[in-house]
Amino acid sequence: LSDRSGPALSKMGFEPDPVDSFVAPRVSLVNAPLVRIHSECFTGETVSSVRCDCGYQLAEAMRLIQREGRGVIVYLRQEGRGIGLLEKLKAYNLQDMGHDTVDANLLLNHPADARTYGAARAILADLGVDKLRLLTNNTDKIRQLQGHGTRLDVVCHVPMYPRWWSNDNGSSLPATVDNSSASELSYSRHLALQKNVMAEADQYLKTKAQRMGHMLSLNPTSQLLLRPLTSKLD
Repeated sequence: LSDRSGPALSKMGFEPDPVDSFVAPRVSLVNAPLVRIHSECFTGETVSSVRCDCGYQLAEAMRLIQREGRGVIVYLRQEGRGIGLLEKLKAYNLQDMGHDTVDANLLLNHPADARTYGAARAILADLGVDKLRLLTNNTDKIRQLQGHGTRLDVVCHVPMYPRWWSNDNGSSLPATVDNSSASELSYSRHLALQKNVMAEADQYLKTKAQRMGHMLSLNPTSQLLLRPLTSKLD
């Protein structure tokens, strides 16, 4: 973030924050910053459910943006892919009976994914972001952001890679974060997930890949793998 403030900000068209708070442009002046558009997940983020990877995705987005020194997280109140917390818990009950996350929503007369991203487009426009690198595996999110006549340019998507897939010691703790500093991070519990507790999340990711078109693929041994980084999705 820039350390410029006062008159310099006015010339750039930014409004400084109120007195006694952090004074900086609302978004750094960089081309195509990292952006995560994240939908609320109480179960994954707050109570650390391992049935999904939502808590991990938010924590990983925070880590990547912090490492780069700039970026945006747009947090949308779209619990349960847009069906709300109560309906999501009903869907969990159906998943306990053997249904996957898509069928559970459909059995409750909801779409598989009811989320929309018009609010996210408006927020990014207000922040002055017209080019971005989107942290996502979700093709529908990219299409919605680039649709409806918007001038928003998703330059590329950056895959959200579950670290527990590739870390042989069972821990997904990033190599750049040692144990002493990780304990000081509020989201460290989501970055240190282990393979042996993420079986349900793996099934959830498999369903998203096979039935919702997320940019994940399966190799012949049914191990989840990420598709290569794409330059742009039409």
